Amino acid sequence: METKEYKPRVTDKKLEFLLKAKGAVVIDGPKWCGKTTSAKQFAKSSMEFGDGANQEQNIAFAKLNPSATLSGETPRLFDEWQEVPMLWDAVRYEVDRRNMTGQFILTGSSVKIPKGGKDDPRHHTGTGRFSYLKMRPMSLYESGESNGQVSLTSLFDAPSSISATSDIDLNKLAFVTCRGGWPFATTLEDDYALYQVKDYYNSLIKDDISRVDNVSRDERIASKVLRSYARNQAQSPSIEDISEDVGEVTPETVSTYLNALRKLYVIEDAPAWNPNLRSKTAIRTSDTRYFVDPSIATAALGLNPDGLIGDLRYFGFLFETLAFRDLRIYLSPSDGKVYHYRDKNGLECDAVTVLPDGKYGLIQIKLGFDDETINQAVEKLNALRDKIDPEKMKLPSFMMVITGVGQYAYRREDGIYVVPIGCLKP
Repeated sequence: METKEYKPRVTDKKLEFLLKAKGAVVIDGPKWCGKTTSAKQFAKSSMEFGDGANQEQNIAFAKLNPSATLSGETPRLFDEWQEVPMLWDAVRYEVDRRNMTGQFILTGSSVKIPKGGKDDPRHHTGTGRFSYLKMRPMSLYESGESNGQVSLTSLFDAPSSISATSDIDLNKLAFVTCRGGWPFATTLEDDYALYQVKDYYNSLIKDDISRVDNVSRDERIASKVLRSYARNQAQSPSIEDISEDVGEVTPETVSTYLNALRKLYVIEDAPAWNPNLRSKTAIRTSDTRYFVDPSIATAALGLNPDGLIGDLRYFGFLFETLAFRDLRIYLSPSDGKVYHYRDKNGLECDAVTVLPDGKYGLIQIKLGFDDETINQAVEKLNALRDKIDPEKMKLPSFMMVITGVGQYAYRREDGIYVVPIGCLKP
């Protein structure tokens, strides 16, 4: 079978930088998101502890003598290092001994706690020796569906005009939402591509959710928890709400399942944004629920692209999940963060993108592109901007409406940008 050409990732340049800055780089992220493939673009030697022909032998050898696994051309890659937790301290010690940058890359798809071990296999934090890099499934720009004519980071400088077009229609958007950003899936034809996330989901509920911390969990309950989380995408239900939706389990049990999913990097909730406002307004502080990729939700609910189009209201929630995934990826090279705003009066801002220097942008995320939808989104953006106290914090660098469909990206006369998701890049 022909080898698929490597599709560059947004994190590649950051990985290159970190290898020049630190002795070891740890790449975390969900299974199948491309960590190993990306790391192999830089590694000169490797030892794999994940799936593979020599998995058991490699693990047995590394556990017997962790330091012996460190020999090899650098950067040396250890894939799924958490299968051999004692490797962490061996790498840390070796980085100290060599006193050189770019020695090791460690990839992991879970924060694994070994049976009978401590809460964290990393006995020492690795401060000063390790840098960390978070990977997610591919954004639309990385998978080739976005043409990248509009740079998100350039909007922080408030360009006076933008001009771009997008060719993503509702059918295409439904397909990429259900397919997700799993790298291998992006190389396959439609039906085969859609199957990949089903396989991922089945592995998740049957095996991974128990293996992550060696706690036996019920596949049926795991499926119910994931379905509830899928129904609540882009919303802020409490653990008690999810427990009631799942039925037959306590909130404490639901919490253990959700914690396991976090350790597997399957869920990535958005924290609340707390700006300085002109008047006292109670801000909702609960996290907004998101999967790391919207396809996990469609797999949990058994939805295909046609089913998604048949429920446009729910499609809108999943489009927000997709947009959050892409925004996080596009801001990752600059260490930017994405938050959600909601107050007691019902005013919401779907996404607040914040850079380390304090600059931020307010974003509304809408599936549609009609005038009424855009105007309602603009009204909410202006309402939040007017609440911000400019004497205590900066005003937003930009305000934008991200749309799922729509042909054109442009700057309105009021300065607010309207950008289809199919035009964005970092």
